[in-house]
Amino acid sequence: MKKISQKKFCFEPIGWVHTEAKEVPRFYSISRVKGELHILPKYKVGLKDIKPGDYLWVLFAFHKSPPFDPEKHMVQEPPHRPGEKRGVFSTCSPVRPNPIGLSRVKVLKVRENIIEVEGLDMLDGTPIFDLKPYKEDKH
Repeated sequence: MKKISQKKFCFEPIGWVHTEAKEVPRFYSISRVKGELHILPKYKVGLKDIKPGDYLWVLFAFHKSPPFDPEKHMVQEPPHRPGEKRGVFSTCSPVRPNPIGLSRVKVLKVRENIIEVEGLDMLDGTPIFDLKPYKEDKH
């Protein structure tokens, strides 16, 4: 068995989320919340082929979550199953060993370095680490 690398990774945000919503759903698949992904101007050229109707994966930081501790390995999840505890890695809990989130959004409009989207489950000010195209598996 290979040894796990103990190398640490440090990420710099490429942008942030802006939304007027005060509350967002817990999961993107049930969200209709609209907002914007403000990408730093130096990365604008990387947005070239993103167009309305596309879907994007957004990798982001759960920047308002409390620190993870061993008591958080089992969490109350999901809300529609009260009383059931599940392992953190089988949930969408924002309290994780590495506070990294992954959500899918629908592109409504792209102007300069701002992408208008629908389906946000991220709060205003959420740091964005990366964007990737969402492609449906046709198999």
